[in-house]
Amino acid sequence: MSSPPSSGKGPGSVAAPEIPRVPHVEDRGTARHDAVRAERWECDGTVKVTRAVDAGTARTQGAVSIGGNATFGVLEARGLLEIDGPVEVRGAFTLRGNGHFENAVRAGDLSLEGSGRFRAPLTVDRTLTARGALEAPSIRAGVAHLSGSAEVPGDLEALEVVADLTRPSKLGTVRARKVRLKGRVPNLVDKAFYREVRSSVLRVEGERVELEAIDVRFVRGPEIRLGRDCHVTEVEGTIVERHPSSSVGPESKSHLPYGLRR
Repeated sequence: MSSPPSSGKGPGSVAAPEIPRVPHVEDRGTARHDAVRAERWECDGTVKVTRAVDAGTARTQGAVSIGGNATFGVLEARGLLEIDGPVEVRGAFTLRGNGHFENAVRAGDLSLEGSGRFRAPLTVDRTLTARGALEAPSIRAGVAHLSGSAEVPGDLEALEVVADLTRPSKLGTVRARKVRLKGRVPNLVDKAFYREVRSSVLRVEGERVELEAIDVRFVRGPEIRLGRDCHVTEVEGTIVERHPSSSVGPESKSHLPYGLRR
């Protein structure tokens, strides 16, 4: 007697057929799904998916929550997006609003405007553009352009990293061929009220490094430029340009007691 065909998953097991995507799923208002599998998914309102989502193109607006894995060809989200499982967006991922991600996220391109909180590593194959507040344990991208604030305690690796940190930020290790990091230069009001607006980086490594208004513990590179109000504790490489207001070496700072003026 012949045995049934095997899928390689166990003796006599048969691979379950993959459920095909439906052409279109549209949600308006309040909706709840066990899972979504569609070529096109559009929702506007409060939508909760308890398990996985697999969509070719997805456009969401409102408050969307996904409890499982999420796979997209293209994803455009406006409002609040929360995903508990791993996320893969093969093409462009555009987020305008607030995003909370509990697992690893990978995208072809990522454009963020608002707030993005990533609890696991973020990987962007090509270009990451973030305007607002970005938090991630580590980031790997082709090119990373950041503006606003960034909290990345681990590695930030790319071919090029350009950051305009207008709000206090903390970065771990930044590695790229070209690195340009600019913090916020304090204005007269900041100085009058001793407002702390500094951003700090533990380590920077690059072929071309440009720093301004930022504190860096260690910098390594054959071509280093230090702009205004920049402080670097230790340098390994060549400083080809240095603003008079920048400093190199250990530095001790103490804040004046409240109400005291120099």
